[in-house]
Formats: sequence, structure tokens, C-alpha cells
Amino acid sequence: MKELPISDQLRGLIQLTRWKEYVPFVVPLTILGALLATRPHDILLDWRLVAVTAANILAVAYAFMINDIEDAPDDARDPARAARNPISSGQIGVRVGYAACRVVAAITLILYALGGVWALLIGIATLLLSHLYSWRPVRLKAWPVTDVVSHSLMLSGFLLLAGYFTYHTQPGIVWFVAASVTLVSVYGQLYNQLRDFEMDKAAGLFNTAIVLGENNTRRVMYLSIGLAAVCLLAAIVQGVFPLWLGLVLLASVPVSMIFRPSTDMRGTEAVDISGGMQIQGLLVANLTIAVWLISVLVQQVLLS
Repeated sequence: MKELPISDQLRGLIQLTRWKEYVPFVVPLTILGALLATRPHDILLDWRLVAVTAANILAVAYAFMINDIEDAPDDARDPARAARNPISSGQIGVRVGYAACRVVAAITLILYALGGVWALLIGIATLLLSHLYSWRPVRLKAWPVTDVVSHSLMLSGFLLLAGYFTYHTQPGIVWFVAASVTLVSVYGQLYNQLRDFEMDKAAGLFNTAIVLGENNTRRVMYLSIGLAAVCLLAAIVQGVFPLWLGLVLLASVPVSMIFRPSTDMRGTEAVDISGGMQIQGLLVANLTIAVWLISVLVQQVLLS
């Protein structure tokens, strides 16, 4: 097979990262963790937030890259998936993909190290889980329970904790916020499995949704959202967030209603009503955290 030009291979490597699918939630989760750490302890935000945010983005990029590399033989059987996966489509080779993964992992660890020992340890755990999630000899995503647990930690809980532990090492009530975002990710993973239910069943997969069945998966999915709300409420009652942030949250809701997507976050047809609200919910979270971050940075500048 003729080797493609370097420019085409670079485009394939960028496509392999699938960055559009996670940057909108990785960035606010990391910033949220940092803000939760600095607010009650009078700690100033600094360049470490940039380093750890970049590290989290690259860690999730690694997870998506290794997933597409390991799934390439399966994706090649489906024209739509093959076109999305640059390994399956032949845009880049497996060796190039693995080499890129090693480079991304190395840079990721360096960036985590800039955030301190705890951030580095969380980063190592995130990368390890990301690898084992898709790596065929282990393939955590192919087993019930471990698929959901590993997915929710590496794509949510660990990201927030990396931001937090960069500035403080005793989360206290913030554990409830970490639990809340992790449970939201549990919902997301079960939603994705429900969307792909028939395809995964035909492929002989043995994930959590297939074990539970469609109806029970929906029940657990909504239960996860309910428990996430309870954990978040417990944190709010304990004063983890500034009170004025509630007004920002309320103001961002009508802004998000301007967008009425008929698809879920992955751009596919929504499985249920919650799927159509995913983009709106993400927009609300991003706007709220962005305003909080700007407020903190302005205060730091004025007090300096």
C-alpha cells in the first residue's frame, strides 16, 4: 500500500485524537476542580492550571487514540466507522498510531508533573486506566461494570481531581462534587451503550447494558443522574460554591435554550429526551464555570 503524504498523515493523527468530542467537558471539569480547591483556602490560580488542563486534554486524547487503534479491525467491517477511524481507513498505519500514543503519553506525564506529585499520580492512574480500557489483552470496556466504572473515572472523576489536587490535597466535601460528575459520566456511558445496543449485541459484546437489558439500563441511567443531583445538592448545602453562582446558572439556562439540538453530544439521533438535553447541559456548565473563573482571575488582578 502506498504511503500517504506527511500532511495527510498529520490530518489523520489529529482525527485520531477526536478532540472535538471531549475538549468541551475536559476543560471545565479541570477548571472546576481547581476553583473548588483555591476558593476556601485563599490560594491563587497560576500557570499550573494551564499545565494540568493541557495534561487532562492529552490524557483523554490518549484514551481515544488507543481505543481507535485497538478497535480498527472491528471498525473496518462497518463503512461509517471505518471512515471515522483513520487507522481503519488506512490514512495512518498502526505503528504510526502507537508511536503517536507514546509521544502523547510522555508529554502528558511531564505536564502532570508540573502540577505536583498528586497531580502526577492521578495522571498516571488516568493514563493506565485509559490504556487498559481498550487494550485487547485486558479490554475493560468489554466487561460489565468495569466498562462503566473505568469510563466514568478516566473521563470525569479523575479529571476534576487532577485540577483539585494541583492546589490542595484534602477534598473533604468536594468528594461529593467528584462523585456527582462521575455519576453523570456513568449516565453518559450507559446512554452510549443503549444507543449502540443492537449493534453491540450483534457483535457479541458483553457490556453492562447487554447484561442489564434495555429497560434496566434506562433505569440505572436515570438513577445515576438522580444520585448525581443528590451529591451535588449536598455539596451546595455545605457551601462549596459561592451563592452568586446560582444566579449565573439560572441565567445560563435560557441562553442554552437558544440551541435546540435534535442530536446527542456525539451528533447521533437522541435515544431519549435526555440525549437532546446533553449539549444544552454542557453549555450551561461551561458558561457557569467560565464566569466563575473570570471572576476569580479579575479579583486576583485587582488584589495584586
